Amino acid sequence: MARHDIAESRIYEWLTGDEDSRMCDDIPDSACREQPRNFMLHLWAALGNKLADELSSARLVLPWLMGLIGAPVWMVGFLVPIRESGALLPQIFVAGFIRLKPQRKWVWVTGACLQAIAALLLACLALWGSGSLGGGLVLLVLVMLSLARGLSSIATKDVMGKTIAKRRRGTLMGWSGSIAGGATLAAGAVLMLLDDSRGSLTLAALLGLAALGWAVNGLCAARIEETPGAVEGGENAWDSIKQGLSLLKEDRTFLHFNLSRALLLSSALALPYLALLGQQQSGTELSGLGLLVVVSGVAAMVASPVWGKRADQSSRGVMRDAAVGTALCCLMGAGVTWLPAGVSEQIWPYAAVYALLVIVHHGVRLGRKTYLVDMASQDNRALYVALSNTLTGVLMLVVGGVIGLLAQWLGSAALLLVLSATAVAAMASAKRLPEVE
Repeated sequence: MARHDIAESRIYEWLTGDEDSRMCDDIPDSACREQPRNFMLHLWAALGNKLADELSSARLVLPWLMGLIGAPVWMVGFLVPIRESGALLPQIFVAGFIRLKPQRKWVWVTGACLQAIAALLLACLALWGSGSLGGGLVLLVLVMLSLARGLSSIATKDVMGKTIAKRRRGTLMGWSGSIAGGATLAAGAVLMLLDDSRGSLTLAALLGLAALGWAVNGLCAARIEETPGAVEGGENAWDSIKQGLSLLKEDRTFLHFNLSRALLLSSALALPYLALLGQQQSGTELSGLGLLVVVSGVAAMVASPVWGKRADQSSRGVMRDAAVGTALCCLMGAGVTWLPAGVSEQIWPYAAVYALLVIVHHGVRLGRKTYLVDMASQDNRALYVALSNTLTGVLMLVVGGVIGLLAQWLGSAALLLVLSATAVAAMASAKRLPEVE
């Protein structure tokens, strides 16, 4: 064994706690031999992807871009829905296409390359875009970016299922989240330092670094040793939809999981409203949001490996516990507004609750990702992931619109109480899921 292979095996064994890096449950022997090297490549790919995500954030960087080029304010409201739902909705349409590929890593590479190109186009718009035309082009490029993100997302999970064994995937995603948290921390520090710097050249440089992050992601994906898999069962988009809907009728566990996942959206929906509540109460601008990004990075670095280890033991239990944590964090966030003005009008208490909610949200994400990958088999994993993500994308658009109306009517604090009740329902649902590990 080459020296670098020995080093990779030792790092892998340290990260996973395994004394034997060649122990595998549900992947071929050829994939098992390459598991330590593939594990490290997955980690580096996650770092590039998360850094790129933060430097092109639809919650911070792209609104800044829209303001810089003088785009109409109403366009800013479309940034987050396009970024999130656009990555999820089309996945069922590409599941059958991916099944026709014996090596799915090249679909992942294609998605990463398209995202890098989109980031470069956004950098060009930062330099030369202006007005309504510039804003419309930003939204158009964001559609391309989010669709490419969805392509990479489904392929990434499928490749992980083929190259990383059961009871190791949660650990991988946990360490990926920790490394990504470090990238988030760095991105937040950059945003705080550049708070007063609004030059188009600086913004273009940030988006250029995002393109570099996705290039690293694609390069690492291309180097993963993936054993060619079966291509039987590849179907067109409509056949995939029909098969997916039949799965919801026939597989009660899959249906129950998607109900739990829908209720667990409360953690993702609560985060921006908690940040907004902090802004409304403290009066801070981008520097306050930069602080929230920093604390979220620290929280992710601490929490993700712990959640990942637990997810390998019981991903259902992680989903249940994270739902309880979401309910408590929403209650605390709303409760901060009832504290004396000297406390409630500072950004720090909101940042503390935000950090706790980020920790909990990582549990939600790791729990449901690990559960979905472990619940499916190699033959139907791509379809399960695509269908679940498409359903979540539809719900995100619908529920996001309803939540927005409620926030306008009730206010952010009262909305957090509604999301707390939703999280309690998620806890009850997740508790009844069967174990899949």
